[in-house]
Amino acid sequence: MDELGVSENVRLAESLVSEAIGLITDQPDTLDLKIATAALTEMRAAYQVFAPFKDEQKVSIFGSARTKPDDPLYGQARDLAAQLADLGWMTVTGAGPGIMQAGMEGAGRDQSIGVSIRLPFESGANSIIAGDEKHVSMKYFFTRKLMLIKESQAFVCLPGGFGTLDEMFELLTLIQTGKGLPVPVVLLDAPGDPYWESVDSLVRTQLVERGLVSADDTGLYTITDSCAVACSTIEGFYSNYHSIRFVGDRLIVRMRRGPDDTQLSEVNDRYGHLVASGRIERSEASRPERRDDDQVDLDRIAFDFTKHGYGDLIAMIGDINQWESPSE
Repeated sequence: MDELGVSENVRLAESLVSEAIGLITDQPDTLDLKIATAALTEMRAAYQVFAPFKDEQKVSIFGSARTKPDDPLYGQARDLAAQLADLGWMTVTGAGPGIMQAGMEGAGRDQSIGVSIRLPFESGANSIIAGDEKHVSMKYFFTRKLMLIKESQAFVCLPGGFGTLDEMFELLTLIQTGKGLPVPVVLLDAPGDPYWESVDSLVRTQLVERGLVSADDTGLYTITDSCAVACSTIEGFYSNYHSIRFVGDRLIVRMRRGPDDTQLSEVNDRYGHLVASGRIERSEASRPERRDDDQVDLDRIAFDFTKHGYGDLIAMIGDINQWESPSE
């Protein structure tokens, strides 16, 4: 590590090199070694593409590659991306045709990042992002999905086929299980098109009623056919709430305006079931946050989280976003 000039995250770097050497000495078969090598190569290339934009707000837009430009859904994706670009959001898509191209048309080349997949029946990246330094091509769906989800702070899903449903349900699974951060997820229809309402009906009548998911899990997403509502849902999610961080089992919620006594009491009354022990309390920046200089100037509340009920955690974030300046 010293010879390479590595001065940060040294232990992680050592572990990465050690695991790579260990994999080689395990003498895996050719296919296993090809998969591991290609995955690491793709991740490195994608990290390099996204690195210059790490401080930019990004929204990932999912939807069908088969949607035609004269389809109302195409216009929805284009208009939404344009409105979000005006608000300072970059658009991330799979860089293909259909909804992906519509989103990039709306955002414009400068505000678009593409993560495409190499398929035998697709010609490559769409004309908006082809040849741009903000485009990366991948062989594997799992590395592509990692980058489409990892780098964004908001998500919009428009109607699509197996791939779109796979992306949408994996995204919700990550949030539901705490493997992903709380984020706004908007399921956007065209007016008069009940695609996502039909999916929601399946969730409620089959998954919820059978006890396969919690009724609160339907709070992980918002269904609308309005670009204005989609934009306000995304912007509103971060109007006061900023981010979360775990320090051990303790969940720290960072925000621009902390609660007054009444608001703190109300959040305990409503969301006390999310607390494993004790109460939701105001908090100073923790030692790890101070060490990392991680948003130390923001207000905080903290509690020992039960680590389930992420739908209610998102509802709590909604309440936090309603807090005005502390009352007299």
